[in-house]
Amino acid sequence: MATRDYIPFDKEDIPQQFEFDLADDTFILRINYNQSDDSFSLDLYEQDMTPIVLGEKLILNVPLWDDIVNENLPAPALIPLDESNSETRVTYKNFMETVFLYIDDVADGSEGDDIGDDE
Repeated sequence: MATRDYIPFDKEDIPQQFEFDLADDTFILRINYNQSDDSFSLDLYEQDMTPIVLGEKLILNVPLWDDIVNENLPAPALIPLDESNSETRVTYKNFMETVFLYIDDVADGSEGDDIGDDE
């Protein structure tokens, strides 16, 4: 059972852009797909479309913007994860199948419901 919420994407609609509330702030997220190296990246904007970070590659098990210091970045972290531990990277085939972009907002030992869980 997943212990974190994830952000649901329809990979058939990528590039996809939408408003997203995280903590007490609203951000604009844009997800992009790079077919030449089978990878995804995320652009993050303030609500007025001022760029915060552009082209952040989704790397399995690595929090987005982990190496960037910017007070405008959202907290909690967003992390591409495969909770079954069967994948080694984020690809078109596994994204939104076994790999999801999770919101790391659950304390250790806590459990929550998935935003994108249809069950």
